[in-house]
Amino acid sequence: MTTLLISPPSSMAHATPPGHPERPERLRAIEQALEQEKFADLVRIRDVPAADRDAICRAHPPRHVDALVAAAPREGVVSIDADTTMSAGTLEAAVHAAGAAILAVDEVVGGSATNAFCAARPPGHHAEKATAMGFCFFNNAAIAARHAQKRHGLQRIAILDWDVHHGNGTQDIFWDDASVLYCSTHEMPLYPGTGAASERGAHDNIVNAVLHAGEGGESFREALEVAIFPRISAFRPDLIIISAGFDAHWRDPLANINLTEEDFAWATRELMDIADRQCGGRIVSLLEGGYDLQGLAASVAAHVQCLMRG
Repeated sequence: MTTLLISPPSSMAHATPPGHPERPERLRAIEQALEQEKFADLVRIRDVPAADRDAICRAHPPRHVDALVAAAPREGVVSIDADTTMSAGTLEAAVHAAGAAILAVDEVVGGSATNAFCAARPPGHHAEKATAMGFCFFNNAAIAARHAQKRHGLQRIAILDWDVHHGNGTQDIFWDDASVLYCSTHEMPLYPGTGAASERGAHDNIVNAVLHAGEGGESFREALEVAIFPRISAFRPDLIIISAGFDAHWRDPLANINLTEEDFAWATRELMDIADRQCGGRIVSLLEGGYDLQGLAASVAAHVQCLMRG
């Protein structure tokens, strides 16, 4: 049983304005949490190749890539929208975050590891086919799924997104694709405003399980047990990808859901049981949100410890 921790150094070069919640300190908090002795057996990879243009363009049209290249500043910070900014290091960080997701797929599908967690930024699940938004530029989960299909010949990919914000970008990219099952738990109403239960995809391949402000672990677990886990099992995926946001933690400043570290650990264990039955345990987990440093670090530690069968 091998668990990879993939963390490209360029993730730290994506600078955001003072006070912005998606900041480099998030990764420092995670790194510190994973320095504990119980994580000594993690296989750590920092030498991560950038995702190439072809890999990115399986999820995004070339014009989207070209627009971000053109927008990237040589110095300072430029705004893409009210929430999303680029610094001189953002583009490099974004292509390496996508590259980390691709490397995780290669290692897990290739059999070098059973599962992997990518501690990389910027996140990706709000990036639509041709729109950067919500702190996101390239959709790392979508790029990983397409890579698994194109490079490794996998037929069915399941994506579970437990970030507290709906992954509108991932839903947009796979709306018409029956080969990918996208499942999300998220708070509504909350940014970006999508993710109603009635949004089911062109092939009934989208599952949205809505949570409401003030709800906690009981509602989260029920949503997974009733609405999502049975769909993933029935889909019989060849690989499971997690959009692992930890901003549904009770400490997080950007939402109103009251999960604890144990809720994320429980969800991880349950999903691993499904993966063991359906796809040889193969899971690729990608960091999305989580903006309280203490809640984020504790939740990631619980998640990774479960991936290590802890």
